[in-house]
Amino acid sequence: MVEVTDKAAAELKSLLEEQNKQDHALRIFIAGMSCCGVQYGMSLEEEISEEHDLVLEDNGLKIVMNKDDADGLSNAKIDYVDGPSGKGFVIDNPTSGAGCGTSCGGSCH
Repeated sequence: MVEVTDKAAAELKSLLEEQNKQDHALRIFIAGMSCCGVQYGMSLEEEISEEHDLVLEDNGLKIVMNKDDADGLSNAKIDYVDGPSGKGFVIDNPTSGAGCGTSCGGSCH
């Protein structure tokens, strides 16, 4: 359902360690719509609701999403980019219709 690239997993694990949040999960969510299509967000969270959340694991990371967002996040891929435009985490979902993605430049909280 949700894929985390090796590069993104390594950066996220490093971020969790730096912030002393190894027990936290990566929450991904649909943040809204823009001219590019669906926009995504992510944060590091300790609280998980068994009633409202879906929990997955990929590449050694716990990923959490609201059950209501699960269909909209199917086939999402989390990557880490470092290029001329900057560096950060990007969520790309080819099934969402548009490909702007969302970045979280190492400042997930």
